[in-house]
Amino acid sequence: MIRKIFKRAAVSGLIAAMLVLSAAQVLAAGLTPEEQEQLAFVREEEKMARDVYSALYESWGTPNFGNIAESEQRHMDAVARLLVKYGIADPASPHIGVFNDPRLQELYKTLVTQGRTSLLEAMKAGALIEEADIRDLRAAIDGTTKTDLRRVYGNLERGSGNHLRSFVAHIEALTGERYVAQVLSQDEVDEILGR
Repeated sequence: MIRKIFKRAAVSGLIAAMLVLSAAQVLAAGLTPEEQEQLAFVREEEKMARDVYSALYESWGTPNFGNIAESEQRHMDAVARLLVKYGIADPASPHIGVFNDPRLQELYKTLVTQGRTSLLEAMKAGALIEEADIRDLRAAIDGTTKTDLRRVYGNLERGSGNHLRSFVAHIEALTGERYVAQVLSQDEVDEILGR
């Protein structure tokens, strides 16, 4: 399953790179520098999630990590299409676990290490990623008036909510305790969880 994800990722990355090169003469028309930076960050953040989940799937073989890794690849692809549309270079490395943003590089290393210690810690790492994604996507939505960006970010946020619910269900089943928010406020998480 994971090989299939990365094979598709390699092909889509190559296509995206070719399209970016062919669109190099197109300026990031209408996007502010902040919108361009946020779009690039979201692309790498989605890659970080995919790479962590792929590593944890290899460690634990738990289907939700494999399924969510596939979903994160679709998220990456959606953001890549926006990068192409606006003629912005793709910051995502084709190499697993390699990131241009040093914060994401450190987070990847920390969460993979944490997630390999136990299945519970792996699920907590997943929940942390999704909470951070939701926080960052909400900021991205608030930081743009572009309809296409807001639509994609909104779709990604809904996907992250689904992923968070999945990880929380596993955490609560493993601990028998109510999940405690790690990045968002407890009220925000409870709202996402439908509590």
